[in-house]
Amino acid sequence: MTRTTPTAARWSVAAEPYDSPVAAALWRAYYTEVSDRWYLLHEGRATDPDELEREVAADTGEYLAPPNGLLLLAQYGGEPVGTAGVRLADATTAELKRVYLRPQARGRGGAALLVTAAEDAARALGAERVVLDTRGDLVEARALYARLGYVESAPHNDHAYAEHWFTKELTGTSGP
Repeated sequence: MTRTTPTAARWSVAAEPYDSPVAAALWRAYYTEVSDRWYLLHEGRATDPDELEREVAADTGEYLAPPNGLLLLAQYGGEPVGTAGVRLADATTAELKRVYLRPQARGRGGAALLVTAAEDAARALGAERVVLDTRGDLVEARALYARLGYVESAPHNDHAYAEHWFTKELTGTSGP
């Protein structure tokens, strides 16, 4: 699946193996950024390098493999700059995972394109709704999800760092 729009001609989004070198590099960048952000906010320090290695290795992303999941890779001008994944949580619900754009790619419309492509992938997996969780300090992510029609909902998991949960119904909707 490749998605490009006339207004986003420099962007492309396509499926990528969750364990490819490109996917691994973007997972490390994502985890480093959100972990450092949390530790700087709460403890005034960056993530301990040993902890970073343990946590990156602990979440292999295998749940983003077909047939019940998919990882999407966003490229801007041919350069890999972001990911979004979906995995089936049950027969009709997909969970949005690993939505990330490198800082230099932000503000160019790629995040919405990437999430919309993930919603299309969720539909293709049979999902009728998408759920996600995020933290309170990730205000940019929360604003993006609200702008794309996600509504804050009751918790659907008990993840340690989850502070906000969102849901979007996919039935009767389609991407741009």
